Amino acid sequence: MLTEPCTFVIFGATGSLANNKLLPALCRLEAAGRLPTALAVVGFGRRTWDDATWRERVLEMLRERMGRDFDEIVLTRFVQRLRFFRGDLELSDDYRKLRQFLESNPDLPANLVFYMAIRPTQFGEVGAHLADVGLNRREGSWVRLVVEKPFGYDLESAQVLDVRLHRHFDEDQIYRIDHYLGKGTVQNVLVFRFANLMMEPLWNRNYIDHVQITHTETQGIAQRADYFEEAGALRDMIQSHLLQLLTLVAMEPPASLEAESLRDEKVKVLKSIRPIPQSAVHAHAFRAQYARGMVHGEKVPGYLEEEGVVGQSTTETYAALRLYIDNWRWRNVPFYIRTGKRMGSDLSSIAIRFRHPPQLLFRDTPIERLRPNWILLGIQPAECLRIEIQAKVPGLEMLTRTVTLEAGYRHAHEASLDAYETLLLDVLVGDRSLFLRYDEVRAAWRVVDPILKVWSMERDFINTYPAGSMGPADANRLFEREDQIWRDTLSSGTEGSP
Repeated sequence: MLTEPCTFVIFGATGSLANNKLLPALCRLEAAGRLPTALAVVGFGRRTWDDATWRERVLEMLRERMGRDFDEIVLTRFVQRLRFFRGDLELSDDYRKLRQFLESNPDLPANLVFYMAIRPTQFGEVGAHLADVGLNRREGSWVRLVVEKPFGYDLESAQVLDVRLHRHFDEDQIYRIDHYLGKGTVQNVLVFRFANLMMEPLWNRNYIDHVQITHTETQGIAQRADYFEEAGALRDMIQSHLLQLLTLVAMEPPASLEAESLRDEKVKVLKSIRPIPQSAVHAHAFRAQYARGMVHGEKVPGYLEEEGVVGQSTTETYAALRLYIDNWRWRNVPFYIRTGKRMGSDLSSIAIRFRHPPQLLFRDTPIERLRPNWILLGIQPAECLRIEIQAKVPGLEMLTRTVTLEAGYRHAHEASLDAYETLLLDVLVGDRSLFLRYDEVRAAWRVVDPILKVWSMERDFINTYPAGSMGPADANRLFEREDQIWRDTLSSGTEGSP
């Protein structure tokens, strides 16, 4: 697809998101030759810097992040694209000056990307300021607005934010970025499902017992208490990232891979999720908070001891849900979703367990019980696709063991792309298929909103789990049956303990 020249404006250019993700991703796209020759990057910030100062700071940061082997010529070429504009997000006059800066400089292309690397509470205000000076539309050119999650903090606030943004920008101008969807393995879910005919006949309630979607981290809140106290694990991971994974696993084949066809099918899945009434929240959702423990052999503090956490907070660092999709394909198949911080391992995965085969065939053999078949998709840290099946153990007796068929989708010599590289390139070419549409955001909030309301009223107690464990044992009560247990690793036949 054609990548047109544009000016890429970063609000919050000196912040952690820009330095940790955006600028390194753009630099790697530079190295891959995917940036248009005329692309310029304008940093908007309050620092008293000029172009040369920002370029020097970014160059130093990129040298540290990219490593010694990264091409110095690429680094030098990339930083020459950088321009710095000193401005305050709250001062309307600075937006007028920004427009003058963009229009008076012939080296800055007319097409515009505004990237909101700022607090979500500022999205609406900045969008309004841009519109006030006419930067939301440009005759003969395009304008795109990129906003990071969270898209609101509940259903009501998401609706308010949507109204504010749509007051000045059309839906096709707004790119709601969820970096999780830029990961190669996540996109590979679509290929695995729809490019392999042998899977489709099995991908339904007749053969699948249940689905697990997991994201666990060994790290804690990493000095982000101000954000995490407002968000919690349910908002931070499940409402956005993990529900998106659920839609990719459960969706019907889209008519095409065009953005609207793909997103239509994802919305249908979210709208088909069985509503959880507030009276049933405790039967379908579980939350907990990490206490002191050991991670990688080191003692770590509990959540209440983290810097910035005030008082006896009941913010959840672990959340697990049981959801049902009430459509023809998935009726009564449970989807178990969980996320947690300070867990025993770093794992992002989709685990799909098939129903047990009839046991009668092996009634007169030493086989007491066949283990189920699984499909395992590792997202991080291991990018993999594994299928677990049963095979006979060599020898005279009829015994079985689990064997794994593994399909590594990336060869050793093939570079791994960062999620932001994929998504930023999509912004530049105008491909919105991996970005969220508003009705998708709204439908996801409707799934979790009843849970948020119940948990917000329960401020006296929260379950805990030791840091370094795989979460609270009480979370197993979400399972329908005793033989349904968490997959804590991607290794063969190693489900967690009930």
